[in-house]
Amino acid sequence: MSHRQFDASFGKAKRLLNAQDYSRVFDKPDAKAFHKSLLLLARKNQGPGHRLGLVIAKKNIRLAVQRNRIKRVAREYARNVPDGVPMDVVVLARRGLDQLDDAELASLFQTQWLKLAQKLSRLDSSTNQGS
Repeated sequence: MSHRQFDASFGKAKRLLNAQDYSRVFDKPDAKAFHKSLLLLARKNQGPGHRLGLVIAKKNIRLAVQRNRIKRVAREYARNVPDGVPMDVVVLARRGLDQLDDAELASLFQTQWLKLAQKLSRLDSSTNQGS
């Protein structure tokens, strides 16, 4: 009896892997989503889906257990987000993000991710209309 397993991994194809990947997003982001505890920067990519990069600084989130929890929730959200405009997203944590519980974090990621997707789709549609 064979079972097909759903691949819910977070492999290399779904991550920003090197400084060049991060620099591409930091230098010219196509969209930004702000919150007092979180900043998301995005840039359209040519790949089949989203890629995620995490910048969770010890300066802003002191405890390693909290930094790891935030990363885990961010990866879980990115893994399950429906495909839309393919984009590279960098998540920057700010002070106070560790005060949110997992449900609040997931909700915050969802809200900010949707803002990015809307901004990128508007940018994409205005670019297509201008051509």
